[in-house]
Amino acid sequence: MNILVIVGTESGNAQMVGETVGDELARLGHDVTVVEEDAGDLDALALPARTAVLVCTSTHGLGELPDNIIPFADALKAQTPDLSHLKYGIIALGDQTYGETFCKAGKDMDALMAASGAQKRGERLEIDACTQPLPDEDAVDWLKDWLPLLEG
Repeated sequence: MNILVIVGTESGNAQMVGETVGDELARLGHDVTVVEEDAGDLDALALPARTAVLVCTSTHGLGELPDNIIPFADALKAQTPDLSHLKYGIIALGDQTYGETFCKAGKDMDALMAASGAQKRGERLEIDACTQPLPDEDAVDWLKDWLPLLEG
């Protein structure tokens, strides 16, 4: 499968998770592109050629998207592309001590992907910095359940 991993990161944790997930997907034989910058150019992302998109994002501040994924979110809002051919998943990183803004960036990206017609596969993985000290391992474990869902 041709899978695009889009990373939204501020402190580097989501970047680590995105790169680990990308490496694991490649190890399993998938054609993977991990994008950490310049995701605002939807044409350059070659979305029509992709099978799936995996958004891996942290939340910072008061529930905000990381700066580097804002161009992608803005492009989805402004261009409203038809992504109905794409399957997607979300890995959201957050800190439960922030209450209602826990993993909000992941929830927001989930809503944007769905609004563009993309087909969600599986449940959103929400990783809590307080209780899950190894987010990359949790994400690789989650992939085992997510990947089979892409085939249907």
